Amino acid sequence: MNLKDAFRAQNKLQILMDQAGSILQDRDNILKVTTTHLRSKVMPEAQDAVVEDPAPSEYAEHINQVAAFLMTMLAEREKLSAAICAAKSKLPLDMDSETGLNRTRQSLADTFRRMAVQRNSEVVIANGGSGYRFNGEGNQVSYRCDAKRVTTINFDRKKIRGMATELGRKADEVSARLDQCLVNTAVDYTLPFEMNDSFDTILSDFIQRETE
Repeated sequence: MNLKDAFRAQNKLQILMDQAGSILQDRDNILKVTTTHLRSKVMPEAQDAVVEDPAPSEYAEHINQVAAFLMTMLAEREKLSAAICAAKSKLPLDMDSETGLNRTRQSLADTFRRMAVQRNSEVVIANGGSGYRFNGEGNQVSYRCDAKRVTTINFDRKKIRGMATELGRKADEVSARLDQCLVNTAVDYTLPFEMNDSFDTILSDFIQRETE
């Protein structure tokens, strides 16, 4: 498989582990509860009745196998991680670092683009200003007046726009190289089941093999 499929397989294994783990985290799956109706205490000739609470999952009777399945999936993840690491070590670039850097480049480019679309503006705000004056009696009183608000950009738009363009170009270039790595890099690993098989199919097949 290539790196792209290897990452898909990694996600698949984690999903399977999460689903199997949820079975073991449900107390009703791992504990068996029985209730005995002590009828003989009321009627000596009657027989006591034992009622077992129903399990919430079909796998409640296979808890040991579910636990073994989790350990097997963990081993597969370890094997796959080692294979991915070995494949990455042969690449001409550090995929993890470049992926993180590209996210930063794209975020900065977005910030600069938002800056570049800002415009100078001027608006008159009715009664938005105030002042003080002396009235006919010589007392200082306040008064209202219109106010003109002027907004101007406080940066070099041409430079900011150029930075956004350069970052976008670099991010696209690195993305293309990363895509090539994902498709063209071989990973020495094979999933022990079909990628698109459901959780129930994979776990049921595992339990069947374990009980044979």
